[in-house]
Amino acid sequence: MTAAADYWALETLRDGQKVEIRALRRSDREGWLAAFRRASAETLHRRLFAVMRVPTEAEVNYFLNIDFVKHVALVAMTHENGVPTIIGVCRYVLVQPGQAEIAFAVADDFQRKGLGTALMRRLAQIARNAGLKEFVADVMAENAPMLKVFDRSGLDMTTTTEYPVVRVVLRFPLPKMDAGVALGNH
Repeated sequence: MTAAADYWALETLRDGQKVEIRALRRSDREGWLAAFRRASAETLHRRLFAVMRVPTEAEVNYFLNIDFVKHVALVAMTHENGVPTIIGVCRYVLVQPGQAEIAFAVADDFQRKGLGTALMRRLAQIARNAGLKEFVADVMAENAPMLKVFDRSGLDMTTTTEYPVVRVVLRFPLPKMDAGVALGNH
């Protein structure tokens, strides 16, 4: 496990609401399932490329068994009637050295409030600290809000489209060279 397993931050959304962003825990199972059940058919289609109402036990285990090295996941939490509630999830899964596939899901009533952007920023920070060089994602072409989050991420973005899917590649900037370091012979 890494420091990502203990990750915690507080964010303020565009509407002024405060949300907690933290590492996903195995104990989040019921909250994660509740968030999945609350998602609209459109949200599930955009996220999973299909409408799936009940994840299999194998799928639940995949989404919740996080090692925080090859598979990192964060949740966004708020309180509804005093009960902690998952309103967003983001993750990356290493697909090869230096490259990870990313995915996001935001509760319908929290979309277009800046939560996807906040999750993206936090996940990118963890990935950069872990030495990753790029993120990749397959996004439904109709999912303009997610494409906008990627476009505004500040990362170098390239896309290729094989309708209805857009392949997004986000590259982290190279570290800046120290002006005092000379290259060549010493």
